[in-house]
Amino acid sequence: MNIILSHNAQWVIFSTLILGMASGMMGCLSYWKRQSLMSDALSHAALPGVVIGFALVGVKSLPVMMAGAAISAVIAAFLIQWIRSSTRIKEDTAMGIILSVFFGLGIMLLTMVNRMPGGNQSGLDSFIFGQAASMVRKDVYTMLLLAVLVILVLFIGFKEWKIFLFDPDFARGLGLSGRLMNAIYLTVLVLVIITGIQVVGVILMSALLIIPAVSARYWTQSFKWMLILSALFGGGAGMIGTIISTLGKGWPTGPFIIVTSSTLFVISLVFGAQKGLLIQALQLRTQRKAHVSSQFNIKQGGE
Repeated sequence: MNIILSHNAQWVIFSTLILGMASGMMGCLSYWKRQSLMSDALSHAALPGVVIGFALVGVKSLPVMMAGAAISAVIAAFLIQWIRSSTRIKEDTAMGIILSVFFGLGIMLLTMVNRMPGGNQSGLDSFIFGQAASMVRKDVYTMLLLAVLVILVLFIGFKEWKIFLFDPDFARGLGLSGRLMNAIYLTVLVLVIITGIQVVGVILMSALLIIPAVSARYWTQSFKWMLILSALFGGGAGMIGTIISTLGKGWPTGPFIIVTSSTLFVISLVFGAQKGLLIQALQLRTQRKAHVSSQFNIKQGGE
């Protein structure tokens, strides 16, 4: 309990709460844009930028490494768009190609840096699976600032996002630029990814974006409430997973956050008010009873 109540642990818990909320909200946009794989591609593509950022300054400077991750992810997003528009390759295939190439490049650079003098003490391996316990207060402040910025962008532009996602023709009629909205979308997505990779890592970051949004979809058909529920599920998973990880020595924070998020998904899948398995089973049972009753009444009437 002392670990949980320590000042640094409280800051980490609060930061993962905000990160989970931002990720869940951003995941809603990716879900409705049908670009869930984009978050996976860009999170993996951020790894080379992290390693190059470390190599340039020679020390573990989070702002520099996050800037490198952002540049790397933006280049990956540009290449995905270029491949889709300039070739006959489909978008999901382009995402798979970029994901593999950039992640492979990141692992190669990481291996080279770790063999440099003092490289094995760099802690860069933590960016693959995440390590929230290694964050200092300055790292937490940086992460909080970026996560709050993402939440504000989504909150302030709620109406614009809704129109952009569900009625792009009407959005163009209102003078809402599709290119501008796509640019903002990719920028905010990159911000979420570079904010969360130190906590959950480049491999698991996409799960924190996707799972809360999909879980929320089982409870509502409203975009507004889906956004709210995604924030609650993401924030709850971030906070609960972090608290659980502090109960054991050396327990990884990122995997516990994803496992918690997955547990919320299973609960939503079974008990969700919209298309949950239990609701569907009850509806099917009611329909069968109504069908049997109607057939019985028809038979009785015929006699």
